[in-house]
Amino acid sequence: MVTAASSAPDESIKRLLPWVVAVAFFMQSLDTTILNTAVPAIAEAMDVTPLNVKSVLASYTLSLAVFIPISGWMADRFGTRRVFAAAIGLFTLGSLLCGLATSIEMLVAFRVLQGMGGAMMMPVGRMTLARTFAKGDLVKAMSFVAIPALIGPMIGPVAGGAIVHWLHWSVVFFLNIPVGMLGLYLVLRLLPDYREAETHPLDYVGLVLFGSGIALLSYVLEVFGDHTHGTGAILGMLALSAALLAGYGIRAVSTAFPLLDLTLFRIRTFRAAVSGGFFTRLGLGGIPFLFPLLYQIGLGFSPIQSGLLVLPQAIASLGMKTFLPVILARFGYRTVLLVNTVMCGVMIMTFFTVGAETPIWRIVAQSLVLGFFTSMQYTAMNTLVYADVVGRQTSGASTIYTTGQQLAISFGVAGAALVAAFFVPSGNAAESAAIIHGVQQAFLVLGILTVVSAVVFVELKADDAADVARRDKPSAAPDHHGEH
Repeated sequence: MVTAASSAPDESIKRLLPWVVAVAFFMQSLDTTILNTAVPAIAEAMDVTPLNVKSVLASYTLSLAVFIPISGWMADRFGTRRVFAAAIGLFTLGSLLCGLATSIEMLVAFRVLQGMGGAMMMPVGRMTLARTFAKGDLVKAMSFVAIPALIGPMIGPVAGGAIVHWLHWSVVFFLNIPVGMLGLYLVLRLLPDYREAETHPLDYVGLVLFGSGIALLSYVLEVFGDHTHGTGAILGMLALSAALLAGYGIRAVSTAFPLLDLTLFRIRTFRAAVSGGFFTRLGLGGIPFLFPLLYQIGLGFSPIQSGLLVLPQAIASLGMKTFLPVILARFGYRTVLLVNTVMCGVMIMTFFTVGAETPIWRIVAQSLVLGFFTSMQYTAMNTLVYADVVGRQTSGASTIYTTGQQLAISFGVAGAALVAAFFVPSGNAAESAAIIHGVQQAFLVLGILTVVSAVVFVELKADDAADVARRDKPSAAPDHHGEH
């Protein structure tokens, strides 16, 4: 039974709610990409190698992996407003402390604190939207929220390059403080406070098994290709991670109140959204990693110029916001996801042809089209996951989906790096032509993988999620039994 600590939000608050969630998503999505640009400056300031600074990136990823699984339980137990506010507060505090850090060890510790907050933001934000909006209005709300999450990675390299060039690396972290304060104010003023009247005990055994397994897997993906560990160590950690996750699978079906409710996978739309989202993001997740390599190292553009070249994707996502509800209402989720997944893969493969002689206008045009299809893909999957879940299932669905999303992106980056490195001839890693060749092959492989992933959506039926896609008829209100 879902209750609300406050009355159901009126229409004026519902209009503002996507903005509240969008502010948090923007801050989180901007942070990671903007930090990547500052890695060399941080390494120089702290007198370490850039490879050592990767622990700063890995610590955040590991923190996400551990704390995302408990986000649903936390929201059910303490309320969405309190948990979301705490998440933004932790993230903002972590940003302040990171900017003040004087050693790499301090920076790693404070990034863990940031990750604790970041882990709660996305699943709790999506959960709040799913419980507030009727099914027929969810596409519009989610498509709006997806825009800043897409814009963040696009402007991150530009902002990061400018900050490092003209200011100081610590400003990368201080930038989050005003955004976080604004988000905190909006959350406390406007966010509905949904929570369960009764919550089951937290599955601590499941948390240890799943959290350890996911954290170890995330760590392997972060260090993969760095040659910091031998092949035997990598395989050993992968085996241990698999054993821990298998142990969690056994635990989940044998306990009354599992950490993650795996029975949700019996719901066809949820299963397609999670599995399809995972495999699609394996291809799409590596793109933000490949673009800076291609543009900066391969084609010789500055970080700012490189960032400007990916801005068309953000512009296209704004245009998509208008078209997606109409397209889904006309064709349905099955057709849209089957066709759009293939189009995403085809557009990724077109970057296989980008080289030193490619005119700028063509790169911009390809980025625009890729941005349109990518944004449509993410928003469609982000709403499909909630199509047939109700009540307290929403928190579990949001947690599982976000966990899969985080893992898929990590796999995508690791896979893109592996493919690119494989096709760069030994001894030519610093040559632009070699980098271009390796990145081109990676685009080709990721594009093919994305096209193949469309098969996951075949199991959907033509009328699946019709109440979410349909706009011509009013949808039933969200299930808030006991809300007052």
